[in-house]
Amino acid sequence: MSRTRLAATAIGLASALAASEAQAQSASSSEQEIALLKQQLKLLEQKLDKLQSQTAANTAATAKAKAEAKAEAKAEARSEAKAVVANANAAIPVKGPAPASGVVVTMPNNRPTICTADQANCVAITSRVHWDVGGYDYRPNTTATVPQKLDSGENVRRARIGVTGKFLNDWNFALIYDFGGSSDGFGGTGAAGTTAVGFLPGGGTSGIENAYISYTGLKPFGGKMAIEAGVMDIAWTMDESTSSNDIAFMERASVGIIAQNIAAGDFRSAAGARWYNDEFYAGAYVTGPTTGAIHSASSVSPPGTSEQYGATARVAGQVVSGKDYSVHLGGDAQWLIQPPRNLVANTQTLTLSDRPELRIDPTTLISTGAIANVSGAQVYGVEAAATYGPLWVQGEYYWFNIDRNANTGVPLIGAPSLKFQGGYAQAAYVLTGESRKYNPGNAAYGGVKPDHPFSLDGGGWGAWEIAGRYSTMDLNDQLGTAAGIPGGRQTVYTLALNWYVNGNVRFMLDYLHGTVSRQSSPVSTADVGSKFDAVAMRTQFAF
Repeated sequence: MSRTRLAATAIGLASALAASEAQAQSASSSEQEIALLKQQLKLLEQKLDKLQSQTAANTAATAKAKAEAKAEAKAEARSEAKAVVANANAAIPVKGPAPASGVVVTMPNNRPTICTADQANCVAITSRVHWDVGGYDYRPNTTATVPQKLDSGENVRRARIGVTGKFLNDWNFALIYDFGGSSDGFGGTGAAGTTAVGFLPGGGTSGIENAYISYTGLKPFGGKMAIEAGVMDIAWTMDESTSSNDIAFMERASVGIIAQNIAAGDFRSAAGARWYNDEFYAGAYVTGPTTGAIHSASSVSPPGTSEQYGATARVAGQVVSGKDYSVHLGGDAQWLIQPPRNLVANTQTLTLSDRPELRIDPTTLISTGAIANVSGAQVYGVEAAATYGPLWVQGEYYWFNIDRNANTGVPLIGAPSLKFQGGYAQAAYVLTGESRKYNPGNAAYGGVKPDHPFSLDGGGWGAWEIAGRYSTMDLNDQLGTAAGIPGGRQTVYTLALNWYVNGNVRFMLDYLHGTVSRQSSPVSTADVGSKFDAVAMRTQFAF
């Protein structure tokens, strides 16, 4: 019922009431009818108020419904817009996250290292210094023995500084210069190969020790692979595969040094690859001349030589490994494919020699001299090592074959090939309980890292290690014939005490007892060898 109709009804009732009141003047019986009409009028007013309230509620509900419908429409439109955007983004190629900006400076093992924030590009400064002091008690067998004396003193064995690092995660590089004066295989009396430029008193050469680049992005057969080229330390022989910062003695055994220097060794140019995982290692390289070798056809003084070429191969691995123990076995091969040729004298020679496992005096005690008409050489070896807690043992043995059939116009063409051999066995025990960890990348055991570095401020006393080695090298062959080589046989016993102060500093104390048996000529029977004892100490820091 509308408001107009209610008003008309009320007016009608009021008119009727007025009429009734007029009639009541004439009849008192109409009072009851008037009271009844008033009651009905009151009821009508209450209904009117109720209808007005209901109308207001209906209006509010209608407005709310409209608002909800509008909001729902907006939400649906927004959802459709998101779907359109998602479909558009799906058609656009996905790009990786933007590279992080800035650099991060760290000091792993106190080596200053700068990397980009995403660790994809790094450059680090590296250095090592090995300073040796020591003395000899040298006893020649006869007055004809050469030399008659070895000089005691001091020697900066290694003094290297350089940079290493990586870029774009998978490319690695190193550029390291050695200022030391006694690198293996260079200069000195009877050094292997040709004499290098830059000979320094002390029996060695300063020069570029490492300058290479490697790629490690390939990971075939579930392992890691490095393809590398440049001037580098080739992980050939197990002893050479252990860093000079980590070897248990001041010098490596002579047999390894002589083998390395034929077509591998320090300062050697090379290219090749190695593959490894936690159990197995395999590597092969082609090698060239050393960084100091002269190969100029126009050079007369010193005479120019052609470049030499060779190759190496090594397979090795941990055949047994556990938490506190391991066993390692391996095999090595090396080939001198093209010996260096003296372009002036038209000769091809090769010299095998080494100092008596100490570098204070640069003089060699065993040497083949310059072997003539060398057309090539081969070296084959076996290696074995094991650890049990703080105990570590290692040994290697090598066989040498030198071919003497080069057509150089020099006598002895077609002479029988020469055969030499040698090896070593060594053991070490860490008194403070640390152990040497296996490095799969080089298939060799690393150094000792003290659990409690030395410190006067309530720290520990570092790590202490004792070690012993037996080493032998025989450079005699075909004695009693004119074509024989009396290079000499050397045997050395070494005892060592090493103090690892912390991860960067080490002190080494070595005692050596050696004998050399040597003839003055292939047909002589007189022993012009010698005996010696030596004590030496090394101060080492590296990062």
